[in-house]
Amino acid sequence: MKKVSNILARKGSAVIAIDGSTTVLEALKLMADKNIGSVVITENNAYAGLLTERDYARKVILQGKSSLETQVREIMSTDFPRMIPENSVETCMHVMSENNLRYLPIFKDGILCGIISISDVVTETILSHEETIEQLKSYIQS
Repeated sequence: MKKVSNILARKGSAVIAIDGSTTVLEALKLMADKNIGSVVITENNAYAGLLTERDYARKVILQGKSSLETQVREIMSTDFPRMIPENSVETCMHVMSENNLRYLPIFKDGILCGIISISDVVTETILSHEETIEQLKSYIQS
């Protein structure tokens, strides 16, 4: 069974992070430039939460806040389940589905070591299925 560590090995564990005092507008510009849907928020150089496009839509736009004045620490999400590299991809898929999440922070020894998205989980699942198909083809032909 594939693990989160397989995803991180394939995509890398680098994360884009900004300080909690960054304005929402600055964060959105960064997310657009990097073509990402979430960004890690730090306080005193430590993980504090994630800012997602969903946070922006629900906590800024719908509440009539200003993107120029609101700091990301005011709207970031902090209640993500903490996953570890040893978790299975299947477990992550279940957690994401049950909690309607698109992103999961990954921690090793309590320190953030990556972020995975639902797209990463789907890609890893497809790759795993393709690998199984190739193994079965090889077995049948031998």
